[in-house]
Amino acid sequence: MTLAWYDWIGSLGVFLILLTYFLLQTDRIHAQAIPYSVMNLLGASFIAVSLLYDFNFSAFVIEICWIAISIVGIARILRRRRMELTGTRDQ
Repeated sequence: MTLAWYDWIGSLGVFLILLTYFLLQTDRIHAQAIPYSVMNLLGASFIAVSLLYDFNFSAFVIEICWIAISIVGIARILRRRRMELTGTRDQ
């Protein structure tokens, strides 16, 4: 079996998502931390890229949702940090 470059990218994505989950479960990373969301974003993005070359609709949908959720998480963390720095409150 020969793996194409996009298979390697997808495999790296799977590894990142599994590593992120392992780090979360072993309390080495926190769900409200930027690294958690960035690792999930990268992992899902890498898997989505591989799916563009060997398409599977349902897998692609879940990766797009995973990407969107990760972006929302990053935005919320950054917003919370900005509010803490400026002393403002969420309304």
